[in-house]
Amino acid sequence: MFAEAAKKTGPCGMAEFKEKPEAPTEQLDVTCGQENLPVGAWPPGAAPAPFQYTPDHVVGPGADIDPTQITFPGCICVKTPCLPGTCSCLRYGENYDDNSCLRDIGSGGKYAEPVFECNILCRCSDHCRNRVVQKGLQFHFQVFKTHKKGWGLRTLEFIPKGRFVCEYAGEVLGFSEVQRRIHLQTKSDSNYIIAIREHVYTGQVMETFVDPTYIGNIGRFLNHSCEPNLLMIPVRIDSMVPKLALFAAKDIVPEEELSYDYSGRYLNLTGSEDKERLDNGKLRKPCHCGAKSCTAFLPFDSSLYCPLEKSNISCGNEKEPSMCGSAPSVFPSCKPLTLEESSM
Repeated sequence: MFAEAAKKTGPCGMAEFKEKPEAPTEQLDVTCGQENLPVGAWPPGAAPAPFQYTPDHVVGPGADIDPTQITFPGCICVKTPCLPGTCSCLRYGENYDDNSCLRDIGSGGKYAEPVFECNILCRCSDHCRNRVVQKGLQFHFQVFKTHKKGWGLRTLEFIPKGRFVCEYAGEVLGFSEVQRRIHLQTKSDSNYIIAIREHVYTGQVMETFVDPTYIGNIGRFLNHSCEPNLLMIPVRIDSMVPKLALFAAKDIVPEEELSYDYSGRYLNLTGSEDKERLDNGKLRKPCHCGAKSCTAFLPFDSSLYCPLEKSNISCGNEKEPSMCGSAPSVFPSCKPLTLEESSM
C-alpha cells in the first residue's frame, strides 16, 4: 500500500510533505537549521504558527537603511588586540570581559551605553573578544507552550550573568508601515512590533522599528516579565541599524523561562515620565508574569497608535531627549506584544 502524502505548512513558512501514518523521524527545529544550534519545541508534536525564520534583520517596507548594508569602517588592529584608545570600534570603552560577558550590566542603570562590535571590515581576527553578538546562539533553548502566555522561550542550560542570549530580529520597517500594520490588526491578532528610540546627547532621537510577525527569529517567543532575566541592548556591527541583543541580567538556571521588560526598563524602575505611557487604562492588558513586583498590567506605548500621518516624533507621548555624558543614551521605550496578549 502506498502511504498517503499530506501537504502541510511548516514552522518556517514553507510547504512540507509528510507521510501518513508514519511518525516524523526528526525533531522539530524552529530555526530550520539557520542558527548555530537547533531550537526544539515542547510538547512533542506541537509547533508554533508558521513564520519565515531569519537569524538577522531583513529590510522591510519603508525602511530608510538596509540592515545588511555595511556602513562602518573597520579597525586596523592586526598585531595588537582591540583595546580602548587604539581600536576605532572601542571609543566608548571595552564592551565585554574575558568571558564574553557584557560589562557594567548592573540592575540600576536606566540607560544603556552604546555598543559597537568589530565588523566584517575589521582587520582583527575572528577570535577578537569584541565579537560576541555576531557569533549567534551559544546556548541550547526550547520554545514551549506556557499556561497563560501562549508560546515562550526557555534555556536548557545554565547562562551566566552578562552573556549574550539571542537577538530580537525581524523586518526593519518605516514608521508609516508600522502604523499601517497596527491599524489593520484585530483584537485577536498578536503584535510583535518593537520600537527602539535612542536619545543622543545632541537632542536627536534615532528610531528603529522591528517586526518579526512574518519574518523573525526565536526572540519573537520571549514573554514580558516585571522581574526579567534579560536586558535588551542595541548593538551595532556592520550597519547603523542596531541588532537588538538580549543579555542575561542575572544567572539563569536550566529550564528557566527567558523574559525581558517590554517597556525597556529593568526591574520596574518606573520614573514619573513613564506614567502617562502606562496609565491608558482602556488599552492596558493583564500581565501574567507571576513576579512579586508584578504591576498587573503589561507596558503600553500609545505613540504607535497615533493618527497615520506622523506630525512629529513625539505623537504626544515621547519623552524629551536624554543625556548620558557625551555618549548616546539608549532607552527602548516600546514593546512587542507577544502571544501573551492581543493588540488593540
